[in-house]
Amino acid sequence: MHKFIEKIKKFEEKPKVIKNFFNDNQIESLIDLYKSLPIEINNQRQKIVKKKWSKKFNPELQKIYTDKLTSVIGANSMDNPSTKNGEESLGLFQESFMPVSLHVDTGFDFTKIVYKQILVPLTKEGETVIFKNRFYGCSTTFSIDPNELKAKGYNKRSSEHLDLYDKKPFDKKMHDKYLKHENIDNLKGLEIEFVYKWKLGEILIFDRTSLHCSSSNLNVKKLGLTTATIKK
Repeated sequence: MHKFIEKIKKFEEKPKVIKNFFNDNQIESLIDLYKSLPIEINNQRQKIVKKKWSKKFNPELQKIYTDKLTSVIGANSMDNPSTKNGEESLGLFQESFMPVSLHVDTGFDFTKIVYKQILVPLTKEGETVIFKNRFYGCSTTFSIDPNELKAKGYNKRSSEHLDLYDKKPFDKKMHDKYLKHENIDNLKGLEIEFVYKWKLGEILIFDRTSLHCSSSNLNVKKLGLTTATIKK
């Protein structure tokens, strides 16, 4: 568990959407950047292509992004996984062909004060579901599927979330509307806080301790950039 949970909690707040964060030209620049980056992960099982934004790529766009982000969330430091070559990164581009399952992106260094996570939509398609429930362990994919629990990946695999919250059955209507890709029993005790429908030019900001996943309403591929931060 994270060492400074009370400090982390002081910075927690409800998810928020910032409109007109990027203009059309900047969105096109981000998409062009994605195309130019080397593939870091091509997960055939999850149907996800991942590329990391190395700091050596497009420093002008980096400055625009980090300056604008700091103006919204205040002082922060980037806390994203390094590239395969050990270079610092500003975030992870993910091209997804199926919904991403329930997880949390709290990192693995329990001495850090995990802060905000930022989602930058780069396609019109996509919905992200944020839950009210919090988790203060390491980055974890939550599942009750025995095969998923055995799977190897960046995140830890666990069903421990089912012991942290009450056993109240998940709302069937919400499951049918947004989360048909998840076993409803894997959602016991969870409550949706916010469903964000992707829109170009906007960003979604939410706490890294928030459980979240994709919506099941995905008929075509989606592309987004996610950035993780810690508090200085």
